[in-house]
Amino acid sequence: MANVSHTRGDTTHDLGSHPDAPEMRARYDRVLGGRDVMLMDGPVFLLGLYCAVSPWILHFTSSQPSLVAHNLVLGIAIAVLALGFTRAPERMYGLSWAMCGIGIWMIISPWVVGSSPDTGVIWNNIIIGALALILGTACAGAAAKASKH
Repeated sequence: MANVSHTRGDTTHDLGSHPDAPEMRARYDRVLGGRDVMLMDGPVFLLGLYCAVSPWILHFTSSQPSLVAHNLVLGIAIAVLALGFTRAPERMYGLSWAMCGIGIWMIISPWVVGSSPDTGVIWNNIIIGALALILGTACAGAAAKASKH
């Protein structure tokens, strides 16, 4: 009968000596590429959700109906971007610049889309826009750094 039991010395192989080690390392790097900003996916998603529901939180649904639809649509767009960043980061982080554009638009939208917005509505959109711009810039920077490797 053949001895099929492994001794202690048989199980301590060095991965570096494995013939497929370089290919496995390259695949691992491809799979995790762009995950430098993994911790930003959650805040981006939460920012999108807050943007979408902010008209009801701040109670400007009746005074600014056009901004209600505006914030709802852009909030959903930001949340979808975050889900895309999570699902396919190597493809989606190029859209980080779109989030920067959304951020800039959110900052100026109370005066363009709204009609005589009050201070609360203005500050709400400025803060959402600034956070979208900051997070989008950080994601784009990390994506550019990851693509150089």
